[in-house]
Amino acid sequence: MSKSLSVGIIGAGLMGHRRADALKAVGGSRLVVASDVNKKTLGEFVEKYGCEAESDWQNLVQRKDIDVVIVAVPNKFIAPITVLALKNNKHILVEKPLGRNPADSKKIITAARTSRSVVKVGFNHRFHGAISRAKEIFDKGEIGRLIFVRARYGYGGRLGMEKEWRFQKDISGGGELLDQGVHVIDLARYFAGEFKKVYGAAESKFWKKGIDDNAFMILKNSQVTASMHVSATQWKNLFSFEVFGDKGFLDIYGKGGSYGRETLTFGKRKSKFGVPDIKIFSWDRDVSWENEWRNFLGAIGKKNKINGNLSDGLAANKIVEAVYKSSKLGREIKL
Repeated sequence: MSKSLSVGIIGAGLMGHRRADALKAVGGSRLVVASDVNKKTLGEFVEKYGCEAESDWQNLVQRKDIDVVIVAVPNKFIAPITVLALKNNKHILVEKPLGRNPADSKKIITAARTSRSVVKVGFNHRFHGAISRAKEIFDKGEIGRLIFVRARYGYGGRLGMEKEWRFQKDISGGGELLDQGVHVIDLARYFAGEFKKVYGAAESKFWKKGIDDNAFMILKNSQVTASMHVSATQWKNLFSFEVFGDKGFLDIYGKGGSYGRETLTFGKRKSKFGVPDIKIFSWDRDVSWENEWRNFLGAIGKKNKINGNLSDGLAANKIVEAVYKSSKLGREIKL
């Protein structure tokens, strides 16, 4: 890429910080300006990263000196911000989920069709070291024909969490299923392809606020069944993603920090069965944010394709919607 890209970040919360850290570490771009409705949050952010502050996000997306916009805001505001940024021909990295529902996703996709912009959905889990290595092994056929996927993803919640925007359905669009659930749904699609049938239960087990804090789902296509549970009442943070083939398996556990050291166990079934041959890989730190930013910059520079695009964002939201429908009706939903 010949020139350093100028970046604006909308949303100076945790995700905004992670994106700012990644672009600084990778290079090839520079953070010029940030915007947030919370003046204190914005002030702390611009002081830390040495960028300009912009109180009005609409001004930010219309600035001629900005090439890239990172959208890291609560779900309700994702679609209107992303659509206006697209109308101003900005390249965009928009955090998952791609809006509150498929309708929001489709608004963004419609706007993207008439834009010259590169748009990436923030599915950073695809870029964890263990997931990337597992996908390489899987694509080489090392575990054979895919049979099933199993995932558990949860954390311990927070004191007063029920007062946050995630428990306001108009803003969030959904609960734990739409928050962490989107990641494991996306990963299941990443390995297994499109699913055709969905059965699930989205439940308020603890906070009783009308927003799901636990969700259970079964996804099926002609060859693969995926079973997944996401939870805001795990109490001790957990990430577990397993991929099983007829010749072996891939077991990803942890993702750094409070989720524990990130490891990949690659098991190869022996011809006479018994204890499989095992290889274990581990990562000392989370490389996903930096690697995802590299993929995005590479796509802008026409060096590679986007890994985690608008179609992926829409597909994940369709499955989320189907799980909510299944939970309400108590039956399987066909996609």
